[in-house]
Amino acid sequence: MSTTTVPREKTNVAILASSQALFLIAAITVMTLSGVVGQQLTPDPALATLPVALMQVGTLLATFPASMLMKRIGRRPGFLIGTTVGGAAGGGLAAIGVAQESFLLFSLGNLLLGIYQAFAMYYRFAAADCASDTFRSKAISLVMAGGVLAAIFGPWNANYGQALWGAHPEAGPYLIVMALAVVATVLIGLLQVPAASEPGGAKPQRGLPEIVTQSKFVVALLAAAIGYAVMILVMTATPLAMRQSGFEMGQAAFVMQWHVLGMFAPSFFTGSLIARFGVLNILLTGGVILLLSVAVAVSGDTLPQYWAALVLLGVGWNFLFIGGSTLLTETHTAEERGKVQGMNDLVVFGLVALGSLMAGALLHHLGWVGLNLTVLPFIAVTLLATAWLRFGTPKRAESLETKT
Repeated sequence: MSTTTVPREKTNVAILASSQALFLIAAITVMTLSGVVGQQLTPDPALATLPVALMQVGTLLATFPASMLMKRIGRRPGFLIGTTVGGAAGGGLAAIGVAQESFLLFSLGNLLLGIYQAFAMYYRFAAADCASDTFRSKAISLVMAGGVLAAIFGPWNANYGQALWGAHPEAGPYLIVMALAVVATVLIGLLQVPAASEPGGAKPQRGLPEIVTQSKFVVALLAAAIGYAVMILVMTATPLAMRQSGFEMGQAAFVMQWHVLGMFAPSFFTGSLIARFGVLNILLTGGVILLLSVAVAVSGDTLPQYWAALVLLGVGWNFLFIGGSTLLTETHTAEERGKVQGMNDLVVFGLVALGSLMAGALLHHLGWVGLNLTVLPFIAVTLLATAWLRFGTPKRAESLETKT
């Protein structure tokens, strides 16, 4: 791809960032509220986070098919499937589940919201696909920055959206999720992806085994998958842990709000940091920040400690996920992007689903401190692999010569 400006790249990024914000309000509502609602609807406390886990399972099941489908029909039609079949239908079904006190319907609604997430997670790659080389890392970063609005309105929706339906308070936030998915559908309809990033191209492709054995691919996948799984595990457990420690829902929402700000506010400059210091240095920094998050979390269970640990958790995730996504774009050609991005997100959300599913059980059996300590070996593996690529391999051109 040329380094010249791609037409409408900034407009497309603005649309994708806005759509990202609307999706993330839904995701944060699930992370903040669905575990608490699940605990109310199921008699087994170990299953409290099952609805949250099912959102990740929905993402896991749909992420690779979503990537391959969009390779055939284009980004915009695929994104529209996500907002309607996943977002609007999922939010509505979750609200019905709450109103009818049905754990099954509520869980199915969260599962559909996972399909919404499966398509929405490709917003960042769509921005990269239609951006010039010099704008690519910033495009990914700016789309992720759409989460700043979600940081404000996601926890707010989980808390104050309960006033929408007095008879069934917990259903209100999911009705708002449904409405926002409709708004996202309108926005995606305005997206104009350049022809260069639409399906097509007759160049030969390498097989997945050759692509996934690249050291860059391995590190990119580890950073995104482990960073996301660690974040989702601790994030999912936090509202339950805080309630067990005697904090109110409003206090849990406050901590979650700052956590999401930590996740997405750095996105305004993460792309610039990657361009200046290199993606591997940013990945190493993200891993160290996750270690600091664990250190704060195990030091106590006061409100300031929950707040600091979750802010650090968000910043560490930001560096690892955006860095990993950026590094991944250096491992494939335009023709290979569908299967490579699909494989990447399949693994990422496999671990994310496992993390969210285990959150309730680990918290129940190990407590808050034990849960945090379980993530240390995984962070260590990510740091060691990144350090090996950064310092231990020859400085040779591993990026694709065939990449356009």
